[in-house]
Amino acid sequence: MFCWSCGAALPAVPPVVCPVCATEHWQNAKPCAGALVALDGRFLLVRRAVEPFRGSWDIPGGFCDGEELPIDTARREVLEETGLDIEIVDLLGMWIDRYGEPEPGTPPTATLNIYYVARPSGSADVRFDREEVSEVGWFGPDTVPSDLAFPDHTGKVIAAWKARPTGLRAV
Repeated sequence: MFCWSCGAALPAVPPVVCPVCATEHWQNAKPCAGALVALDGRFLLVRRAVEPFRGSWDIPGGFCDGEELPIDTARREVLEETGLDIEIVDLLGMWIDRYGEPEPGTPPTATLNIYYVARPSGSADVRFDREEVSEVGWFGPDTVPSDLAFPDHTGKVIAAWKARPTGLRAV
């Protein structure tokens, strides 16, 4: 790893101070957002067509762009991945995780995952992006697939949705 300020080799993975220019380096979590889209007691998952976790089921979402607000990221990512316009109903919660496995000698990419509960704001007909998504499915609270992407948090997000009173899951 190298200093982003002066280019000198860093003596360790962050957190670390550059021995040449004294720039502090931190392993800050990257912000991500997604939406658990619910309709008629079921929720929408997408099967990933890309790594990490290609072939596993995931909640639509992704990395926040620049100064994009997480709520806007959730709307954008759901639209990009499923073709659905959504209405955000509530904040579901936040979970820390990592984005895949790091290369040897590099720290993991930590993520702060912010999830909302949403419902389709128009048609519930999905038109998914085959570059990112290979399949889309609606699941009931008792039919959660076992092959979830990002298993350190995705199951917890679904469990948090399931724990909500039925009326707060979205209609």
